[in-house]
Amino acid sequence: MAPPIALPETFARAVAGLRSVTPREEIVLEEVGAPQRLAPYAFALSATVLRDQDEVADGRLILLHDPAGHDAWQGTLRLVTYVTAELEVDLAADPLLPGVGWTWLTDALEAYEARYRAAGGTVTQTVSTRFGELAGPPAAGDVEIRASWTPLGDDLAAHLSAWCALLASTAGLPPPGVTALSERRPAGAA
Repeated sequence: MAPPIALPETFARAVAGLRSVTPREEIVLEEVGAPQRLAPYAFALSATVLRDQDEVADGRLILLHDPAGHDAWQGTLRLVTYVTAELEVDLAADPLLPGVGWTWLTDALEAYEARYRAAGGTVTQTVSTRFGELAGPPAAGDVEIRASWTPLGDDLAAHLSAWCALLASTAGLPPPGVTALSERRPAGAA
């Protein structure tokens, strides 16, 4: 039996911070295999966002660590994410969606006081129309957010909380504790 591999303290603390967060009930997190060629150390989480038992968004968050540092990262840790959700066609076609999608990330990082630098990414919106054998709903829309940033410090709990907020925003979930009017039951209903 091989002895356990000692992880760098910075990476171990960062992973512990990610594992310490319990997301809101609509978000299901799972540890998954991380890409091994991007950095000497990597850890990954997958998320599924459910609304009324339907999957409405999903994503992946990858923690990369290079003890030697990386010039483009401006540090030794890097968080990389991919989040995608189906949208109503009129929302997916809105020319303001990319800017709004980016602020979902930056506002969440700010709201959770998850300090960072060197953020970059893309927001892609698509509208698809099906034809022939793929006929189905007349059109479908999607938003995809790909981003990365360098966390300042190695306690990443706030960064995971912010990422969960990004997932919730992308999925169109109301803030925690807020019930959408369409979800309210009429007075006297059981």
